[in-house]
Amino acid sequence: MKIDEMLNKVIQGDCLEVMKNIPDKSIDLVLTDPPYGMEFRSNHRKEKYEKIENDNNLIWLEDFLKESYRVLKDNTHIYIYCSFHNIDIFKQEVSKLFEVKNILVWVKNNTGMGDLEGDYAPQYEFCIYARKGNKKLNRGRDSNILYFDKTGNINHPTEKPVSLMGFLIKKSTDENDTVLDCFLGSGTTAVACKQLKRNFIGIEINEKYCEIARQRLRQNILL
Repeated sequence: MKIDEMLNKVIQGDCLEVMKNIPDKSIDLVLTDPPYGMEFRSNHRKEKYEKIENDNNLIWLEDFLKESYRVLKDNTHIYIYCSFHNIDIFKQEVSKLFEVKNILVWVKNNTGMGDLEGDYAPQYEFCIYARKGNKKLNRGRDSNILYFDKTGNINHPTEKPVSLMGFLIKKSTDENDTVLDCFLGSGTTAVACKQLKRNFIGIEINEKYCEIARQRLRQNILL
């Protein structure tokens, strides 16, 4: 499959297999929200989501990062969301190939659920920001604390705001660049890319979420 055939498509499949079809040094940004390796399942809903696929291990992480490094152009960025549970593992693996520049903190507008009596209420997630080469950020320096409201997780149990993903896309790419999201979920990265006149390649293993992503793109009159 040629890269032109993959652009602006939601592709169902295992990202490690699909990524093999992406040519070397053809991607301008990797921005993704992978499984955190903590067997997360949202309980803050009457209708429970299914457990996230492949969220019980991180055996995929090393190969994913190698493929990400291969497909990224020189002087580019990579953003990978993670939680505090395994951030040490994520950071260690990312630093084997990329220069870790910072750990961004997304502060949500309200707290999540969890241990209501024995723990502090979770109100943030981490995002590792790293680079291949010497890529600079667009439009100056911003804080590593990012304040964006939660979505309510209507489409996916770990759904990120379009505004948050769009902010990172604008900081690290230009119009007509290509953004790769290998764990696309319900398509937030794809929606943000199209709104900002960037190309995207979205890979998602779950058929249901692929269709939700395509529907969101259609609703935005983008595909």
